[in-house]
Amino acid sequence: MTKPLPREFQIALTADFYDDDGQPKFDEFGLNVFEGHEHIRVTRFAEHCPEISSQQLADSAGVIVLTARVTAATLTGSDDFLAVGRFGVGYDTVDVDACTDHDVLAMITVGAVDRPVAEATVGWMIALSHHMLTKDRLVRTGQWDERTRYMGCELRGRVLGVVGLGGIGKTLVSLLQGFGMQQPVVFDPFVSADVVASVGARSVDLEELLSTADFVSIHCPLNEHTRGLIGSAEINRMKSNAYILNTARGGIVDEQALFEALQCSRIAGAALDCFENEPVTEPHPFGELENVILAPHSIAWTEELFRDIGRTACQSMLDLSNGKRAHGVLNPELFERISFRTKWSRIVGIPVGDLE
Repeated sequence: MTKPLPREFQIALTADFYDDDGQPKFDEFGLNVFEGHEHIRVTRFAEHCPEISSQQLADSAGVIVLTARVTAATLTGSDDFLAVGRFGVGYDTVDVDACTDHDVLAMITVGAVDRPVAEATVGWMIALSHHMLTKDRLVRTGQWDERTRYMGCELRGRVLGVVGLGGIGKTLVSLLQGFGMQQPVVFDPFVSADVVASVGARSVDLEELLSTADFVSIHCPLNEHTRGLIGSAEINRMKSNAYILNTARGGIVDEQALFEALQCSRIAGAALDCFENEPVTEPHPFGELENVILAPHSIAWTEELFRDIGRTACQSMLDLSNGKRAHGVLNPELFERISFRTKWSRIVGIPVGDLE
């Protein structure tokens, strides 16, 4: 028996993918995945709202979200809405429990960010330890003879400490293998010591990592367990010549405690891509410090990153539209729930028994 063709499947993009003139801000973010699939219809929100409203979801089966929040209120009246696709791997802006309660899949782009974030982290490690920003400033301001005050250090012989051994952390460990560093240490209570050992690292508790590592690199999600994970007491355990790098989420590191430690050179420096309150639209206090590198939550943004995230997010939506289980689902238990399968079947026009 021939499998029925899927019904029209409308996918909305949040408005922040586009500029004020309605033109895409990015050269490629995966929409070519939908080419040749006539049942897919792509639309975009007319305006950007910090929190997606239920009205914006009207007529769409799925939405791909860049920065907007998805809350329980967003999903009010979501009987004909199937999936939220977060453009990235962080999902603190998506209420996953609310999605589950409303029979809505919450998806992230697992694997698509691993290389660019890890590569940017390596770049920051080198920039910090070689005082690259300061040395650039010396030339720009005619302070050539000040260079003797800024002797750097190599990665060779240093210890990397990874907080959160997901795909990014594993890739970071792999990329650094050629730099002659000592064995990395990892703190991740959700990953077994055997898995940590399989990437050539050693599993330790947070206290040992902080007191051992020359570079503390944050790669865990922001949740109720990790908010404020690195505070004043934790920073005080770090070596005076150590650096902290956060490419994960603001709120994991206590900003005030970090600022005070950096201001008095309690630790050597920091590189921060994320902040407790974003966007940062006024000069940030960290900008007053010379031993800090800052980026507007985009240090890993590359053409390859957006291409790969976009293709992953779009492929997940395409799979759902064809009655197939998607990649990167945060609440996969829905695939076994009768109410969700019934809704999925109705939206895509494929019998429940034919859903994969």
